[in-house]
Amino acid sequence: MREKIGFLKVSSAVVKVAAWIFLFLGIFGCIAILTGMVPMEPRWFGIVILAIYIFFFYFFYFIAKMADVVIKIASEYKK
Repeated sequence: MREKIGFLKVSSAVVKVAAWIFLFLGIFGCIAILTGMVPMEPRWFGIVILAIYIFFFYFFYFIAKMADVVIKIASEYKK
């Protein structure tokens, strides 16, 4: 398990970055749809898009936090 801690640290950081990217894309998509920059979509759909992206943000962030917990448990177990 000790040899996989480096991989877990890197993957946790990558997943956290991906989570924040999803959140920013959701916010920008929501703003674009609500302001009418996307002509074929109804404006209420911007709120739906934001809710979906917020779900993905929390999902990915939760996965990254679980990897952090596994890292902490593995490092404490070795001591």
